[in-house]
Amino acid sequence: MTTSIAHQDTADMGGPLSILTLQRRDHERLDRLMDRARRTLAAGGVEHEVALRALARLVFTHAFAEEAVLFPAARRVLPEGDPLSLHIEQEHQEVDELVSRLDRSSPSDPEHAELMERTFAALDEDVRSEEDDLLPRLQQELGPWQLRALGLQWGLLRLTSPTRPHPVVSRRPPGQVLSALPLTVLDRARDRLQQVGEALGGRADGVLTAVDDALAGASGVVERLPVIRTGERPETDRGTAPDRARA
Repeated sequence: MTTSIAHQDTADMGGPLSILTLQRRDHERLDRLMDRARRTLAAGGVEHEVALRALARLVFTHAFAEEAVLFPAARRVLPEGDPLSLHIEQEHQEVDELVSRLDRSSPSDPEHAELMERTFAALDEDVRSEEDDLLPRLQQELGPWQLRALGLQWGLLRLTSPTRPHPVVSRRPPGQVLSALPLTVLDRARDRLQQVGEALGGRADGVLTAVDDALAGASGVVERLPVIRTGERPETDRGTAPDRARA
């Protein structure tokens, strides 16, 4: 019988560097960022945008590294690793599609709050799938040193992972891995542009928006390269996320 990592201490999970500990730490930070986004919703403006961007950076670097490191490991060692990881990949696809829509909405839009809560509900489901099911099963098969080695790989890959939603990209290698470098460079350049815009107080919005649009267009080109889409399962193609049926 497995025990959710939500109810384990650090020693039980293999120490502070274990993939289990690192995952739960991110999930706890995710809860705080969702609360922050809710608190800033009424005021809207830059503070709410910053809260959502911080949440996106956490969510997408976390998920990208999972798909490149954690899920392949689960498929190697768990007899049920493929369906378990596929289920979570479908949840990731749903989050990608919802956040893409959320990015295009304004806090003043009537649907913005609803979209945000639907996104947060999908994130909560993803956390439960990992903490209650996938990670405890992995814990049964791997020793503490293996869990720490997996945590190191996952943590390093997060440093070179995209920070924005890319619903078209394959969720499995080789396409998923090949997309890392170009999309990370483009996403982080856009993040930096937004920080510069905030520091300038809107004084260079026209130029920065034009550059951001160009970078977004380049990301779209990269996403649609055939090699970037190799390895994709039909269940996680764009438009097949569970949210479509839920809506």
